[in-house]
Amino acid sequence: MSYGRHIHLTAMASAFLGLGSVSPAGAQAPVVSSPLEAGTSALPIVHITKRPGSPPVIVVIAQTNTVLSDFVVPYGVLAQSGAAKVIAVNMVDGPLKAGPLALLPDMTAAEFDRQYPDGADYVIVPATADKHGEEVRWLRSQHRQGAALVSICDGVELLAEAGVLDGRRATGHWASLKDRRTRYPKVTWLTDLRYVEDGDVASSAGVSAALPISLALIQTIAGAEVARATADRLGVISWDAKHDSAVFKVRSDDKVVHRANMAARSDVVALAVRDGEDEVALSLHAEAWSRTMRDDVRLVSDNGGPVRLRGGLSVETTAASSVTPDVLIALDGSAPAGTALPAAFDRIAQRYGPGSARLAALGMEYPWGDLKVSQ
Repeated sequence: MSYGRHIHLTAMASAFLGLGSVSPAGAQAPVVSSPLEAGTSALPIVHITKRPGSPPVIVVIAQTNTVLSDFVVPYGVLAQSGAAKVIAVNMVDGPLKAGPLALLPDMTAAEFDRQYPDGADYVIVPATADKHGEEVRWLRSQHRQGAALVSICDGVELLAEAGVLDGRRATGHWASLKDRRTRYPKVTWLTDLRYVEDGDVASSAGVSAALPISLALIQTIAGAEVARATADRLGVISWDAKHDSAVFKVRSDDKVVHRANMAARSDVVALAVRDGEDEVALSLHAEAWSRTMRDDVRLVSDNGGPVRLRGGLSVETTAASSVTPDVLIALDGSAPAGTALPAAFDRIAQRYGPGSARLAALGMEYPWGDLKVSQ
């Protein structure tokens, strides 16, 4: 069964079922459109340096499961910049399931606490498993120790559960907005921004916003020159906060495509990868195909086993000889990170039609096709 068929995305499922969120009696959190902040390209998050003279320690953490690009994109962008020491952490021992990929974390949360008793400088918080109480407690502890917290997509719900967003502004995936307003009424929920900071916390919109918020954080940590050099290597032109949330909505034809793709035979999509290749581009290509709801995405290499990617993250692979793919994507010949999503959506549209590409773009909150202009 493909990742797209079984991933738990409650907000998207509710949108396709036409359920939305039922609002109980009582106050709801306000929703604010904030275009005045959209021109920013840095993330002025409040942070007190713990280790003067040394690069900041940035943890990317999840509990057992995570959304692929939520985790891998910030890890790869920050690690490749050279601006920080970036550590991949799982709350528990063992591989971290990230959509169609199995990531090999650097350490567990307990091991991190032993090695870094003063805590992290920054903690990146992707969306994670439904049962994440242990991680929420760990985030509270890190925040008390002075770590700035940065959520990706609906990782913002962990920050809200930790109580660090009460009285502050934040954002998240477009499809979860109604639910977030109801569940976390003390938070002011912003739209029309790819990312927003408030004091020592920051948050991003849906999955694709992981790339711009990571570059904005680099600009804050190491300056505009380092951010620009990192962006150039990744093929990114701009990382400002501009966004149009209103274009992301489920139409009746999206529901038709969704039902058809769920019922279709899964295609095997193999991504061929080697040591030293870019984990950022890899995650975006892999997730785009996974989001069609009809593709079984597999990571393959010449001999199988762990592959260490450019920023230092290791992933499990299958031997290419053991897979007969319907679609083969060689990462070294694919679009770089900055253009990976439009390239992937274009190829998906060629194979399945624009409806499947639009479905994937909705899930990743990326302005592809007719999602570029407000309807």
